[in-house]
Amino acid sequence: MARIRIPSTIVIIFVTVQTGFLLFMYARYSSFMPQSEEKPSQVHILILSSWRSGSSFVGQLFSQHPSVFYLMEPAWHVWVTMYQNSAKVLHMAVRDLVRSVFLCDMSVFDAYMPWKRNLSDLFQWAASRALCSAPACDSFQRTDITSEMACKTLCGRYPFSKVEEACKTYSHVVIKEVRFFDLKVLYPLLTDSSLNLKIIHLVRDPRAVVKSREQSVKALARDNGIVLSTNGSKVEDGKYKVMQEICRSHVQIYETATLKPPNFLKDRYLMVRFEDLVRDPLSEISEMYKFADLRLTPRLKSWIYNITHGEGAGKKKEAFKITSRDAVSVSQAWRNVLSFQKVKKIQEVCKGAINMLGYQLVDSEKEQRDLTLDLVLPRRQNQFSWSSFNPKH
Repeated sequence: MARIRIPSTIVIIFVTVQTGFLLFMYARYSSFMPQSEEKPSQVHILILSSWRSGSSFVGQLFSQHPSVFYLMEPAWHVWVTMYQNSAKVLHMAVRDLVRSVFLCDMSVFDAYMPWKRNLSDLFQWAASRALCSAPACDSFQRTDITSEMACKTLCGRYPFSKVEEACKTYSHVVIKEVRFFDLKVLYPLLTDSSLNLKIIHLVRDPRAVVKSREQSVKALARDNGIVLSTNGSKVEDGKYKVMQEICRSHVQIYETATLKPPNFLKDRYLMVRFEDLVRDPLSEISEMYKFADLRLTPRLKSWIYNITHGEGAGKKKEAFKITSRDAVSVSQAWRNVLSFQKVKKIQEVCKGAINMLGYQLVDSEKEQRDLTLDLVLPRRQNQFSWSSFNPKH
């Protein structure tokens, strides 16, 4: 049998051409494949805080931005539906719901809401400017500053499907949530390649938080029971057991994010104190916007000034509303309202958080009432560990 001999140069040329063709096809094919190293097109911001810490105000700073799709405490639906469980047990369900919302998948609400529903079936939907403007509602433009009252009047009957439709049209999805007590619970979201998640951790002087909570005792009773694992029983927290857990969680979150944090948290965590925010709103808000890859517009600047330079500290009936107030007076109101005996008890159960977050303890009623004494210390890195502190009961 005759053998055909092919010169080696031809073989080399053939292999080279074939290799080049395969590389070309691979490059072309891979350009259509999702790249795990590329960030998602949307930016996801979680405002992580606790009840009565000014988080609704911070939420509005983002909600009113024309590039932001915002939802206020969507995990409320989880807690209302499964209120007999503890906060720790509900962490996973809350996390899964938050992830789905970030991805604009609103089918996650099927387990918690009526089947035939409108926008108004979603908790605090009117606090979202995005749900009160196109494409969710035709009554307002994206650049408008909206109010809850106007939204409730004009937009509540729009179909719930508009929530998902609207979400997909924004560059930023922002969620404000008060139902996470451990930063490590969020690690699966922070390492999820489908998310581009950043966390703004909002804290407030625990003494001011207690003063604000006392205006909303009944409204918080069910949530208190979940925090304290009472199997569905409501709690009014007269002994500050809930405050102790809230303070403990802030310490845990802050320590986890700042003391030897994992690499994936780099540049994705920002702690903000409510007191710094109300003292110098534009500077603090500019920092938050820069962190979130947003720009402060002239209209937002004007609105922010007006809402932080009202008169007085607000009325009891406005406890869950965003109204124009003297924001500095709001942050200092506890010093004139709370008795020194209450302040001492709060300082006992929250001493670690007060120290770590940069607030000054008071040793007498005279110090408490002296408003010339600044109790908000310059920001600093503190090595406090909660495990080293045993609060008195």
